[in-house]
Amino acid sequence: MLGAFLAGCGSGNGKDGGETGGTGGTGGAGTTRTMPTAEGNTADGDTIKVGMIASLNGENQPWGVDSKKGAELALEEFLAANPDMKVQLIVEDTNSKPEGGKSAAEKLVGEDRVLAIIGEVASGVTIPAADVCQEQAVPIVAVGATRVDITEKGAAVFRACFTDNFQGAAMAKFAYEDLGLRNVAIFTDRKLPYSTGLSDVFTKAFESFGGKIAIEEFYEGGNFDFKAQLTKIKEANPDGLFCSGYFTEVGPIARQREQIGLNVPMFGGDGWDSTKLIDSGGTGITGGHFLNHYHNSEDRPEVKDFVAKFKAKFGAEPATAMGALGYDAMNVVLTALKASGVKNSKELIGAIQAVKDMKGVSGSITMGADGNAQKPALVLKVEKTGFVPVKQIPFFTFEEKK
Repeated sequence: MLGAFLAGCGSGNGKDGGETGGTGGTGGAGTTRTMPTAEGNTADGDTIKVGMIASLNGENQPWGVDSKKGAELALEEFLAANPDMKVQLIVEDTNSKPEGGKSAAEKLVGEDRVLAIIGEVASGVTIPAADVCQEQAVPIVAVGATRVDITEKGAAVFRACFTDNFQGAAMAKFAYEDLGLRNVAIFTDRKLPYSTGLSDVFTKAFESFGGKIAIEEFYEGGNFDFKAQLTKIKEANPDGLFCSGYFTEVGPIARQREQIGLNVPMFGGDGWDSTKLIDSGGTGITGGHFLNHYHNSEDRPEVKDFVAKFKAKFGAEPATAMGALGYDAMNVVLTALKASGVKNSKELIGAIQAVKDMKGVSGSITMGADGNAQKPALVLKVEKTGFVPVKQIPFFTFEEKK
């Protein structure tokens, strides 16, 4: 390998700007994270309050709604199985905005005195919330925030999803080995930390395999005229197009790519995860591939059971993988609460860190010393009627050689 190494690692079945930046590995037993100095929150009475921040409005609404439903389902099951425990879920809307993540976390920590927070999905919304939690010694378990450096903020920050360090490298591996691509163009949302981080990891990993980056072009989320950038990309003559942004822009990108005759495979990360992608992308997105955390159609018992219970409670299957990740993130906190019996948020940090081999819908979850869950990823193909599982990529580490 050139400039990197890949190493296998055991795993179970199965989105930004941090303080340190970079694309280092997922860490390990030797990882040291800073413990908060604050005393944390203590439960008042028998009821334990758990907060959740979610995009119930705004462009990330599909993810926020699903993650909230998943967390609610997990709590309902937990309380039925543990009638002696009293846990209350308090949900705050971030409106898909970073400032919304910060104010929601401040309200939950300062006014509601929660012992833990679940969320968010978007890395850019999670980062300011994680800063609040680390400062106030209240653990936060991110649902789908995959940017590598989020958990480097300190010991109070965890996640139930994989990181972009794995996701970007896994998609580079799939593009090089399975799609046979060698000269790829990258299209990045410069305003979206998730997108910039994922593109960075993909670039380093793809080049380490021997591939080349023909060109990288940029856009800004909320703008939907991409023809100038796509024309430049076409002139660079790539054999593939990696789009690291969210479904909100990827669909229109795919449609305009088709219109200008840029006939190359498209692929991306878990930011593509919404059926709205198919509506906005039309035939331009059909045949594209993206990486995700799980899929409703998987044959694993955990998935079948979860999907059935979700459908029974809410009348439909989860529209995105964030339903399962919201469920898993909530169960990480509930598992730690039950195992430890603690009623102080600072003490709960250690209990969450100790979660091991928890069977989640998205995979078996063991919290690494770096606060990250290590598990495989699933490649999905976009078809006219939905997403179809293609292959699972086992967890591995990717680190750039110094």
